Amino acid sequence: MQITDNFDSGNIRVIDASDASNIQLEIKKDNQSDFYQWFHFKLQTDLNANGERQEHVMHLNNAGKSAYTEGWEDYQAVASYDREHWFRVPTQYDGEKLTITLTPEYDSVYFAYFAPYSYERHQDLVHNAQMHLDCQLQVLGQTLDGRDMTLLKIGEEGEGKRKIWITARQHPGETMAEWFVEGMLERLLDEDDGVGRALLNKTVFYIVPNMNPDGSVRGNLRTNACGANLNREWLEPTMERSPEVFLVRKKMLEVGVDMFLDVHGDEALPVNFVAGCEGVVNYDARHKALEDKFKKFMVALTPEFQDERGYDKDEPGKALPTVGTNWVGNQFKCLAYTIEMPFKDNDLLPDYSVGWSDERSSLLGRDFLTGVYHMVDDLRES
Repeated sequence: MQITDNFDSGNIRVIDASDASNIQLEIKKDNQSDFYQWFHFKLQTDLNANGERQEHVMHLNNAGKSAYTEGWEDYQAVASYDREHWFRVPTQYDGEKLTITLTPEYDSVYFAYFAPYSYERHQDLVHNAQMHLDCQLQVLGQTLDGRDMTLLKIGEEGEGKRKIWITARQHPGETMAEWFVEGMLERLLDEDDGVGRALLNKTVFYIVPNMNPDGSVRGNLRTNACGANLNREWLEPTMERSPEVFLVRKKMLEVGVDMFLDVHGDEALPVNFVAGCEGVVNYDARHKALEDKFKKFMVALTPEFQDERGYDKDEPGKALPTVGTNWVGNQFKCLAYTIEMPFKDNDLLPDYSVGWSDERSSLLGRDFLTGVYHMVDDLRES
């Protein structure tokens, strides 16, 4: 038996793997940070003395001190034999350790906090997108580890065209965010899809599928290579600490923003929802009307979305200006939302086999594109 995390986005520390029925593991902290929750590892199994597959019981001993312990309640880990199809496996949390139990059907199996989105898949995504006539792949600069900060510009500039910005994976462990963008991109670039074609007649999209490629490859939950939480860097980013935000923010100031969607995942809440920028200084009645209209459309468009549960709204003037949605919404006086998806399942439409999944995240991205379509004509004051 062998357990390893020596691959893209891998994260686990083996304490004792001598007994399949009592495997002791720990989740590693983000580099130069105390955040941790994301795990991703491979188990290579052996047959027992009778030539049979045996049950493996894996204890993640430090789960009780992770970043968001409420995320473990009613949570089930995911596993895959082929790294494409991920399913939920029996998982227990006792307040201290997270215990995953599985009798593998094959010799090798991967486990993860959520369906991973690899850096190779990210490269495939952006390079396949650039093959579309309306898409340009732009490199804004490099990260601390020397990876490209990649932007997809989709659509031709023209008078009156709206500028729609989509960013994902500021927190690298929230992999559902890039699955969401993949689904949105597929629809936007589908020449036979009326919503995508109509949108590109009126808008230019600026899409950053992965805001934190270093943290993604390193297997971090929430931070970049030097331990910076990018979604707290938007007020005064620097190339030394948060080049990812610095570069994207610079491009935004250059081209403008009419709508901003920042895609995330939430550890605790088992629903899909959005969080606005109600507490920023420039928030006004028009801003609220745009937010309300967008949420109304999304509730009507898909039963996967709801507006009953979510984060508490900030009081006027009390919003953190360092948060991406708050900075963008205030700076450009535009519709700006953080989209949150669950790590667990969607309580409104539970699926006990896969829970909330990569496929469902992708489909939600397609649905949100329809929501954007319904908002385009209202994004600027006449």
